[in-house]
Amino acid sequence: MAGVLYAIPTPLGGAAADALPASALATIRALRHFVVENAKTSRAFLKEVGLDVHALEIREIDKTIAPKELLPGEHSVGLLSEAGCPAIADPGAALIEAAHAAGIRVVPLVGPSSIVLALMASGLEGQRFAFCGYLPREADEREKRIKELETRSRRERETQIFIETPYRNDALLQALIETCSASTKLCVASDLTLDSESIRTRTARQWRAERRPIGKRPTVFLLLSG
Repeated sequence: MAGVLYAIPTPLGGAAADALPASALATIRALRHFVVENAKTSRAFLKEVGLDVHALEIREIDKTIAPKELLPGEHSVGLLSEAGCPAIADPGAALIEAAHAAGIRVVPLVGPSSIVLALMASGLEGQRFAFCGYLPREADEREKRIKELETRSRRERETQIFIETPYRNDALLQALIETCSASTKLCVASDLTLDSESIRTRTARQWRAERRPIGKRPTVFLLLSG
């Protein structure tokens, strides 16, 4: 009988024991085979939850390896992302797709999602929302994309959610406040679950007046145009 593929969320920051429920920790501790985004950080996480990393088989996701080669055989496998939930703004979707194609059971474990946490705390529309990944790097393309998202948000009354590489946070915020209509609401959620957590929702007009930098912090951006 084939094993199960477990999609394992990892902490956004802080201790794993505080971020994950006991049921998820118990499942992780019972596994001996893992497919991971980054072996070094995954070993640190697995050691923190009480596993002997020297007794584990840990394989990295690699574009040169076909996903089907990483699927569970007779042993169950845990899929680990770098932070947050596997396959959401994160490698791993191809492995899960391959598992479904092969008839292998996929079980998601409960844990933190920065996207959901940011939406929960934003005060923006929670019935209709879309995660848009990363916006373009080039200024002209980024401005065009922001206008498209703002138009869609206004038309559908839908919150648009996106992320950025931390060192480009301030450039993205600047582009947002310069491009969006004054009344468009923008939420900036940084360092979620950490002691330095900051979640602020303001109109574009208010953000322009404040011009407060974000800095190089993991951040989720949310936009809602009325």
